[in-house]
Amino acid sequence: MKRMLSLLLSLLLLTGCISAQAEDSSPLKVTGSMELEYATQFSVDYCEGGYALITNSDGARFLTVPEGAEVPQGLDEDIVTLQMPLSNLLISSTPVTSLINAIGALDAVSMTTQEYDGWYIDDVKAAMDAEKLTYIGSYKEPDFEVLASNPPPFAVFSTMIDSVPDVADKLREIGIPFMRDTSSQESDPLGRMEWIRLYGLLLGREAEAEAYFAQQKALVASIPSESTGKTVAMFYITSKGDLYTRRAGDYMTKMLEMGGGVYAMPDLEPDKSGTKKVEAEEFYAAAGEADFIVYIWSMGGKPATMDEFLARSEILKDFKAVKEGNVWFTTPDYFQVSDTLGSMILDFHKMLTNTDETVTEFTYLFKLK
Repeated sequence: MKRMLSLLLSLLLLTGCISAQAEDSSPLKVTGSMELEYATQFSVDYCEGGYALITNSDGARFLTVPEGAEVPQGLDEDIVTLQMPLSNLLISSTPVTSLINAIGALDAVSMTTQEYDGWYIDDVKAAMDAEKLTYIGSYKEPDFEVLASNPPPFAVFSTMIDSVPDVADKLREIGIPFMRDTSSQESDPLGRMEWIRLYGLLLGREAEAEAYFAQQKALVASIPSESTGKTVAMFYITSKGDLYTRRAGDYMTKMLEMGGGVYAMPDLEPDKSGTKKVEAEEFYAAAGEADFIVYIWSMGGKPATMDEFLARSEILKDFKAVKEGNVWFTTPDYFQVSDTLGSMILDFHKMLTNTDETVTEFTYLFKLK
């Protein structure tokens, strides 16, 4: 028995020694980590020599290499190295582009997969007018000849690239390193926006990112924590007449609650994000008495008048919010930006508490007259 315990102890000590040696032999010496407040889908370890190791929630790892520094020898094969400073980037995500623009680093981006007429960010359109930013085709079919002739040192795609695996394969074939921005998987709206700190790191604008993020947090902190008790339905109706409403676990629902609202369908898949198709009668039974309607304008046919809105479905005229004149639309750029989620949450609060209509300026919501 004693011999077995001795052998076990020796094995444990040997294993620990090997682990320690492996750790000691790592070319990266971690000195600290980015202290994230809300984001859970990425992490950053700061290493000796000014290097930073980024780990994405999908397991991808990227090492920033300071200007003039050498790539460390003996790195794990899966780690993608990014030589600083970065420029000539391909950003295939409008929300990511909004974050980069917010920290004054748009000049580092030269390629986009969003057409000119689809942009609502003035700085982006100005960059395209000046031919500093070029449309290279949609994320489904980018111009690979252009990419091969002038390959960006780094690219960022939304998780929609998962639907076109052949694009990802072609990028790897050309040798373009890319990251999947998984901010859409953040459960906290401010977690989505905290990705601005990651892009600040990648583009040498950490101070600007910290300041901007702090400003948006302050907007949310200025909102009273108690609920207004006002209920809100959020939905859109397609050209085919299908009705989609936000799930109870969606980030928009959480933004509404942070603004003091109560979601009209709190039991609709509270553990999931995104939208869910529901039958019109079922929706009316659950949300017909909601105090407010927030209609997703860009996805719901873009009605310009109350008549056009009511024409989307026969049930709409019976909603309490319609009868009381509390129908609000999201602005065209609502889903194009992530840099101002604090302002969006504040808009919800203003909508819910503006009973005397003294507030006339909203940024991301407008009332249907």
